[in-house]
Amino acid sequence: MQTRAGAALLALVFAGIGAACRQKPSPARRLPTRVDLAALQRLYGEPLYSQDDEETLIRAFFGDRRGGFFLDVGAGDPIRHSTTYYLEKHLNWNGLAVDAIAEYAEAYARKRPGTRFASYYAGQKSEGWRDFFVSEERDFSSGTGTDPRGGRYRKRTVPTIALDDLLHREGVTRLDFLSMDIEGAETAALAGLDLGRWRPDLACIEISSPESGRAVAERFVLAGCREVTAYRVADPINRYYTCR
Repeated sequence: MQTRAGAALLALVFAGIGAACRQKPSPARRLPTRVDLAALQRLYGEPLYSQDDEETLIRAFFGDRRGGFFLDVGAGDPIRHSTTYYLEKHLNWNGLAVDAIAEYAEAYARKRPGTRFASYYAGQKSEGWRDFFVSEERDFSSGTGTDPRGGRYRKRTVPTIALDDLLHREGVTRLDFLSMDIEGAETAALAGLDLGRWRPDLACIEISSPESGRAVAERFVLAGCREVTAYRVADPINRYYTCR
């Protein structure tokens, strides 16, 4: 027979379970509704390394948080026009840089000790090789060899990799920031990255065309991520998403 004390204890247990079940899920992070870029630059300073104002927006989103992890796809030069160098040099972040141009490896080894460099073409699967085109006249490369600015290109063949496979191979367990600047290959690269698994706090994706923009948005929306729409006014070239 159940004692009065036992019954009271059971009632407390079930009451606690009921309260837990009624608790609402943690609210999503509140996103900015507008961005005063001048005010942000007064607070954080002018960008030191990024091509445009990406660095300011990234720093503002994270509030200069220290010690995160980034994945920089289409990383290019280790310092010039980099969206991740400030994070590493000034905020003690670490990360992975991916670029199809293998010649960058030596510069990353010298100048970016907190970044591991991997030379691949980011695609849907880790198999085979891909033709890749490097401009002879300017700092530009792509998987198609097409550039609205024209020019001559040297073709090379590079290995492909799915970003999921690369992250697992490198023992990565969390992804705080994703940067992607790969001249029209965003859809294929994102097809090889499980956004639902990695859920970056922030992603900065350069959009090469309206069609690419729609495909990128679909990938993030299907993963339950949201666009930081207020950033569009300050930076119309990139789209910013958060999965937190």
